[in-house]
Amino acid sequence: MNFRDRRWRVLLVVPVLAVAFGLIAWRGPDWRPVHDALTAMNWKWVVVAFMFNLLSVLARSLAWDVAIKQSMPPPHPRYRIVFSAFCVGLFGNAVLPGRVGELARVAVLRRHLPGRRGATPRLVGSVFAHRMFDLFPMIVLVVWVLLFARIPRWAYLSIEIALAAGILLFLVALALARMHQAGVADGVGRLRLLWSRARQGLGVMRKPLAAAMATTFQFLGWACQLFAVWSTMYAFHLHLPIVAAGLVLVLMNVATIFPLWPGNVGLTQAAIALPLVRYGVDYAHGFAFGIGLQLIEASVGIGIGLIFLAREGLSYAMLKQFEQPVPVPDDDIRIEETDRPERARARVSG
Repeated sequence: MNFRDRRWRVLLVVPVLAVAFGLIAWRGPDWRPVHDALTAMNWKWVVVAFMFNLLSVLARSLAWDVAIKQSMPPPHPRYRIVFSAFCVGLFGNAVLPGRVGELARVAVLRRHLPGRRGATPRLVGSVFAHRMFDLFPMIVLVVWVLLFARIPRWAYLSIEIALAAGILLFLVALALARMHQAGVADGVGRLRLLWSRARQGLGVMRKPLAAAMATTFQFLGWACQLFAVWSTMYAFHLHLPIVAAGLVLVLMNVATIFPLWPGNVGLTQAAIALPLVRYGVDYAHGFAFGIGLQLIEASVGIGIGLIFLAREGLSYAMLKQFEQPVPVPDDDIRIEETDRPERARARVSG
């Protein structure tokens, strides 16, 4: 059975890789100018971009920490544990397709919460809420880019679709958070209990102060990433206005919404290089910039991810297991006192 499963996985991956190589061959540049641009990088600006990416990771992990604290009762996991799980998740997203890192960070953090009932679905809810707070800086960035950047006509539709999808998901998450009930009655089914606890993970969306704090950290994360893109432009001797860096950041995120293969390599570079042609940047030079930009960003995720992967006592092979659904421990499907409605607690105390 295992052999057959692996064979089918290979058969599914082959056409995806064929599409990837086809896109690179179709939209690929002249590789000699790409090589020249890569070898002429200014490494001082590469270090600056690397540091801005590190600051972005720090800010985003703080936003998740806020979401976690609103998703479960105390005691809460310490921030250093949250940061460790977040970095392992970055590594998973960088080296595996399909946003496996989101499941990985839940599984890693769950290992540090033994005996905590309902932790897994609540953490899944907190990850979803954390991603939803990306919407606010994304809206500001998109509006700024639409008003002031030189956007190719073909890019408008993809930006509008991505923005509409983000707004729709946020409204769904907000509605689910508002549907949260005070407790779960005895005898409730397993699926209903897990679903209720997952909604509890959206608790940050019901607390205006906590939501504002998480949003602020996400704004800081996006600002740092914007300056990382701009710094990388200088590393490739592209002295363009910062709004061009904003356009690159928007299209880079749009190109990686659906990670068909790790990093959507090739597709991402084309999505970056084509708009820069309107700024007078040669396509090959822009493609090289896209390679360098993705390598710098990936080096942060992979570098610190490997450090914390080792710290957690995990391996790459173990990380791949997170491609399967996160296992739900028995503790997550037991009724606990904090899950009971107030009237049920009154009966118990009486």
